[in-house]
Formats: sequence, structure tokens, C-alpha cells
Amino acid sequence: MTRLVTLIFAAILIVLVGGAIFLATWDIPAPTRQIEKPIPDDRLPK
Repeated sequence: MTRLVTLIFAAILIVLVGGAIFLATWDIPAPTRQIEKPIPDDRLPK
């Protein structure tokens, strides 16, 4: 039973470390679409 728990814990640890490394090294592209949103004058401070 202890060996099974150790194996499951090691598998979870490998998945977490692998996911963290993947997210740290992934080059996520920046959004390229331009957004224009009109702001009413009454919402701006005077």
C-alpha cells in the first residue's frame, strides 16, 4: 500500500512540475486585434 501511495505521489509531482515548466517556457502570442471602445463624456472626470 505504501508503494502505491508513493507511486501516485511521484506521478502527481511529475505532472505538476512538467506543467509548471511548460507554462514557464510557453511563448504565448500577444493579441493583435485592435479594440476601439467609445467612452461617453459623462463617465470622464472633469
